[in-house]
Amino acid sequence: MNILLLGSGGREHALAWKLAHSPSCAMLYAAPGNPGTASLADSVALDAADHKAVAAFCHENHIDLVVVGPEAPLVAGLADDLRAEGIAVFGPGKAAAQLEGSKGFTKDLCKRAGIPTARYERATSLEAAWGALKHFDPPFVLKADGLAAGKGVVIAQTRDEAQEALSQMFDGRFGSAGSEVVIEEFMEGEEASFFALTDGETILPFGTAQDHKRVGEGDTGPNTGGMGAYSPAPVLTQDLLDQAMREIVVPTVRTLGEERMPYVGVLYAGLMLTSEGPKLVEYNIRFGDPECQVLMMRFQGDLAKLLHACATGSLAQAEPVRFVDETALTVVMAAQGYPGTPRKGVAISLGSAEDGGAKVFHAGTSRGDDGVLVSSGGRVLNVTALGSNVTQAQAAAYEAVDAIDFPDGFCRRDIGWREVERETAG
Repeated sequence: MNILLLGSGGREHALAWKLAHSPSCAMLYAAPGNPGTASLADSVALDAADHKAVAAFCHENHIDLVVVGPEAPLVAGLADDLRAEGIAVFGPGKAAAQLEGSKGFTKDLCKRAGIPTARYERATSLEAAWGALKHFDPPFVLKADGLAAGKGVVIAQTRDEAQEALSQMFDGRFGSAGSEVVIEEFMEGEEASFFALTDGETILPFGTAQDHKRVGEGDTGPNTGGMGAYSPAPVLTQDLLDQAMREIVVPTVRTLGEERMPYVGVLYAGLMLTSEGPKLVEYNIRFGDPECQVLMMRFQGDLAKLLHACATGSLAQAEPVRFVDETALTVVMAAQGYPGTPRKGVAISLGSAEDGGAKVFHAGTSRGDDGVLVSSGGRVLNVTALGSNVTQAQAAAYEAVDAIDFPDGFCRRDIGWREVERETAG
């Protein structure tokens, strides 16, 4: 089949890598793609915000499947407009995409469906938000309601800090995403990620992961889009996975279907493993970044065929999902200044990074006029490796990191630290 992949980050490079090696993929286009996808797919200068142009390209090139990588086009309704043109799309429509597009929408859905999550209140003004604080104890979890590139969450330790953070949110710190906020109780526990594929009826588990959101080692500093991840997450035992499917994922898909918002694509549940069982932190409507990178390193099978089954309502007939038994771990190499304003245009040489079996996914790179690979974003490279456990995967990933010449880059040196400690102790 002919496939169009939309996006330009590390997630999309990982998807392109796996799609390009799918037996059922005849032709792969990446719009716009990046230097990493260039050897795997034909790069196309398409703007995902121009839905008519995307549809026209699909018709002209006989596209059998569109895979939407990032969340913004889905929240904007791209999948609906393409489906109206008879084009199969892996990704939810605009209504269901509110699961990520609006924190408040998701919290309200949890209330309707009885899904375990943190107690919350919504506020559309600074005065209302300050008033809502009175109903919570510190630390306070403050979330911009809309899309904020993974950076719209603030955990304030004191009431004064919370009031200042709310003032910044309503003053435009996160743009329009902060015009409404959700205030939540703080949940104690360890966080992990669970992925499921669905065509709106059938739901298949698609692996687990743990990521590292804080920019600094020991999980310190501001939140980022993710500084690294590993898969699987042993902390998510089979019993906990069964409980999360039964109490969180299945009720979500069922409720959306009953309310005429069928969900198609990958459902990424961020879970807090509390003393009372798993609770939903938030949903994402696409593969995580960098979680996708570790999932793709482990996935075995025809990804193109599987995603097409989701898009065409035939997931019940799909082959079982299979992963290698090994652990995959990815380390994000970021540009100086991230998660603030990153320095761009710094030359990068991958050297021998991939010689030992590691894979370097491009997340924020471009080619200069002279063809030299340079940094062009905050998160620049995702250095990914396999190992028999987290400790060995971590060692392999950092060996590859150390082979890369990126003078302006930095990374955390403790990705997977929780599980490494458990493996060492055990």
